[in-house]
Amino acid sequence: MNSNVENIISIYVIVNRGIGSKVLHFARKHGLPGGTVLLGRGTIKNHLLEALAINDVRKEIVFLVTEESIGLTFLESLNAEFKLYKSNHGIAFIMNVDFVCGTKCLSCSNFKKVGCEEIAMYQSVYIIVDRGKGESAVEAATRAGARGATIICARGSGTHETNKLFNMEIEPEKEIVLIVIKCEITEQVVASVRDALDINKPGNGIIFVQNVRQVYGMYE
Repeated sequence: MNSNVENIISIYVIVNRGIGSKVLHFARKHGLPGGTVLLGRGTIKNHLLEALAINDVRKEIVFLVTEESIGLTFLESLNAEFKLYKSNHGIAFIMNVDFVCGTKCLSCSNFKKVGCEEIAMYQSVYIIVDRGKGESAVEAATRAGARGATIICARGSGTHETNKLFNMEIEPEKEIVLIVIKCEITEQVVASVRDALDINKPGNGIIFVQNVRQVYGMYE
């Protein structure tokens, strides 16, 4: 591969638990060197499933970084192979990467300055809160028009978050809520979550939004 690649993208594939390794294997067959699988859980808005208390579905989030041409070809094949065009078969989306290092297969000589000529149709909203508050964030987002989310377990150590036990610093457990939504409802979704969880208060959480270039598996 070219050691001075400039057009690099990140790919996120959200699938049911047990499918992530198959996605990684499929990616390697299409020229992607490797990836990372995160564990999470998805929320499905279905009254019958809620009544049966089985509306939480275990998820895997596959994270890949690759050259744009390889990634776009891979996604087309992934969509066909894993039937992302069918409801509840998974979601895949891509975002631009401004800089990457630490891998022999990919490198950028300089940070890319990406313009805003193209208006994204979808955006990804990341909500980082204390463990146990992820569901509240999802509920607030749903009230504002979002449909479903993925909750990822994590740890955090911000200035307002570190506690001590026996003089040892403890990193509190966190939840990252990932929601992919249409741009026209992003502001109202963010406002709903911000107000419901009082995010403006230090230590209560962080919200950030990124543009999504292309999405597979999203349904109205």
